[in-house]
Amino acid sequence: MSDLAPTAVAMCRYLVSNVVDDADAVQIDISTPDTHTDNDTVRLDVQVAQGEMGRVIGKRGRVANSIRTLVRAAGSRDDVDIEVEFVD
Repeated sequence: MSDLAPTAVAMCRYLVSNVVDDADAVQIDISTPDTHTDNDTVRLDVQVAQGEMGRVIGKRGRVANSIRTLVRAAGSRDDVDIEVEFVD
């Protein structure tokens, strides 16, 4: 787990793991903010088992947008801005 945004990472892992069938295949990579740019956003790249990305994205992206909203809210508890990307 990340020391930078532990609440956001835990929330993301919990939500995505409960949407997919293979919860053990959920992988979250954390990209820390760049010190050379003004962007202070922590990026979470979420990967799931092959064939399960559709479940995570949902119809018209509603599930993915809901996950992003909840993880951003958890990130505010860690005092960081969070960006969630779903990587295929």
